[in-house]
Amino acid sequence: MGVAGSDFYLMPSRFKPCGLSQMYALRLGSLPIGRTTGGLAETINDGSTGFLFQDSSAESLRGGICRAFAAFGQKNKSYGWGKSAGSYRSLYGKRAAAA
Repeated sequence: MGVAGSDFYLMPSRFKPCGLSQMYALRLGSLPIGRTTGGLAETINDGSTGFLFQDSSAESLRGGICRAFAAFGQKNKSYGWGKSAGSYRSLYGKRAAAA
């Protein structure tokens, strides 16, 4: 399926009666970008748990992707190792002091 490790999962389905793929994507930390149809429309909260686009057209798809990229670019999270390394250093320092 190729979802793990991705930032977004593109689902431009014309018909999607159920839609478990977006649930897997969300579970693995990948925001779904899907067309407003069937289970996608019922389970993706636009702008919160993913991004929806209305029409089955290139312009509509591009709009959904652009909104997703814009939101992704506004993150204030740091994905570097600085914070994690500090946490490990602190943890190992406490263990060394206790030994």
